[in-house]
Amino acid sequence: MEPLAIGQPAPLAGRVALVTGVSRRAGIGFAIATRLAQLGADLCVQSWVPYDAASPWGADPDGIESILADLRAHGRRVVHVSADFADPAAPERVAAAAFAALGSVDILVVNHAVSQMGTLEELTAEQIDLHLHVNVRAALLLVQAWAARHDDARPGGRVILMTSGQHRNPMPGELAYVASKGALHQLTRSLAAHLAPRGITVNAVNPGATDTGYADPALYAAVLAQEPMGRWGQPDDAARLIAWLATDDARWITGEVINSTGGGP
Repeated sequence: MEPLAIGQPAPLAGRVALVTGVSRRAGIGFAIATRLAQLGADLCVQSWVPYDAASPWGADPDGIESILADLRAHGRRVVHVSADFADPAAPERVAAAAFAALGSVDILVVNHAVSQMGTLEELTAEQIDLHLHVNVRAALLLVQAWAARHDDARPGGRVILMTSGQHRNPMPGELAYVASKGALHQLTRSLAAHLAPRGITVNAVNPGATDTGYADPALYAAVLAQEPMGRWGQPDDAARLIAWLATDDARWITGEVINSTGGGP
């Protein structure tokens, strides 16, 4: 992201964001956190490095402390919480830590996710439960814990969820993931209606196919063939939209699932 011009006011100055799933420079979470910091927000970021380390894409080679140093280089307060959202107590602990460290949290970006491949024949109860626990239960409990502490007298109350392209294109090889992301999609409008009287907006973003290093060469080529702009999305493509949704310019937008896909599925 280009730095703000000298003298240009930072639109999120004085505000605080909690962003989950910030563990790899190649990920959307790091791009979101970077954008928010550049717009003036202080940050609490959550990660669970063991999940990345056990996944095909691997953990960030430079480690979480290097990521935190990069975020702090923007001159903002940055705190970190390591938490496994498969633990039902983790959302409350993460929210409590963020408020304790930073005093208030205006913006909640629920970016974390478990994502495993699995067709109908390959599904197991354990895989389904893991996706629902991490992607749905933890998201709802995190919104609950954040909303219980949010100071409605402060401007800029925002919740931003992350969905996927399950409503635009079949994803038969990722059924547990599809079920969990479909749930967040359907929850968006109801959460928005519940929190609207408090001046809090709730939206979801579908970032489309984003090159975060998870795709093998065959999948990469197959997705690329469906992309009208001739490229995969980059993490900053979604981050630009999400950062804008956090500003006052987006204060009249709520209950929406927004596709940021470059025209692709």
